[in-house]
Amino acid sequence: MHSHLIPGLDDGVDSLEKSMILIKEMKKLGYSKLITTPHIQGEFYQNSSGTILSELERVKRELKKQNVDIELQAAAEYLIDEKFKEKIEKGDLLTFGKNHLLVEMSFFNEYPHWRDYFFDLQIAGYKIVLAHPERYSYFFGNWSKYEELKDRGVLFQINISSLSGHYSNEIKRIAEKMIEQNMVELLGSDLHNLNYLEAIKHARFERSLKELIGSGKLINHLL
Repeated sequence: MHSHLIPGLDDGVDSLEKSMILIKEMKKLGYSKLITTPHIQGEFYQNSSGTILSELERVKRELKKQNVDIELQAAAEYLIDEKFKEKIEKGDLLTFGKNHLLVEMSFFNEYPHWRDYFFDLQIAGYKIVLAHPERYSYFFGNWSKYEELKDRGVLFQINISSLSGHYSNEIKRIAEKMIEQNMVELLGSDLHNLNYLEAIKHARFERSLKELIGSGKLINHLL
């Protein structure tokens, strides 16, 4: 789960051809189902459930045309910002699994009202999945923030590529610490392009990834 494989909607693939290449490569790695999650963030990526599902069908038609036997679903990755409150109120949110909702925070600073938003989402019945928490550097020096999120029932999805050091050694260390403390429920590819694919391939040999998969904590197979 968590990828950017629908062309033209965000900073992921920019053509149907590249989408096919990445999906075929993921199938070669043993994946039988992908949940792709285009960004929805403020003024930058003004996608909606309608645009995402419409473009998803275009990709699925091409997969069928090329006889690629893989299940492809779509949800979205929502940025927690001032615009997100409107989306909560409208209730037009794309989920996956059993009402799981993928959200991300800014990479630059902590959004002050995230607690209120998360409370509203949980009251409405959503299961919040926080994308790549290991990448939010403003939490690194305050581990209690991560513990607070877990106490609030937030599920953590780390990126497979974080375990290969793709982003930085510090992010790799944080991801490994989360695994050690049993804080991780989901693995995501966050696949945007071929560079991400190579990082995912390298991560296959990381001890921490093998430990997480063998821990019984992951719920990917239930989605």
